[in-house]
Amino acid sequence: MIKVIGLSGGIGSGKSTVAQMIREQGIPVLDADVVARQVTQPGQAAHKDIAAAWPEVVGADGRIDRKMLAGIVFADSESRRRLEAITHPRIRAEAAAQTATLAAAGHRLAFLEAALLVETGSYRDLDGLLVVTADDDTRIDRVLRRDGCRREDVLARMAAQLPMQEKTRVADYVIDNSSSLEDTAEQVLRRLQQILASLS
Repeated sequence: MIKVIGLSGGIGSGKSTVAQMIREQGIPVLDADVVARQVTQPGQAAHKDIAAAWPEVVGADGRIDRKMLAGIVFADSESRRRLEAITHPRIRAEAAAQTATLAAAGHRLAFLEAALLVETGSYRDLDGLLVVTADDDTRIDRVLRRDGCRREDVLARMAAQLPMQEKTRVADYVIDNSSSLEDTAEQVLRRLQQILASLS
């Protein structure tokens, strides 16, 4: 029986950094963003529904312009809820299918990396929740450097997510990624030891 731990945190907190550190320990991490791209490919049902709702985001090659779509949904809560209703059930179904494949291959533990596990309440369907935190200034600076976007765009995306305190309040495990990579790596190893101990 495979256990699946949620891996979440706010934008710029360093979820992907922690996910890579977990993978380096031989533990698979499913990335909800990657799964989202899979279920919104041309020919998929979610692609058809998104194209019907926001035809302007479909490029000449038939693919969805994710940056344009993000600009729309992060600026309007109703649009965001509509997109979530289209994509989240399909993402969950595909993630479940991929988890079953991992279980069949003999894995006892996997992580599901997703930004909105707490906001959607879907963390309750998992076997635990690890939240990655960082202070707001660090998060803003990381996203500005990573995405080359405007500060107000980062603040809008942060506002679309729950405050970090709300996420950590429901977490089983917390990693503070405000400091050095070495410090974060040490915390990852400690948390993995705790989680693996709970499996035995």
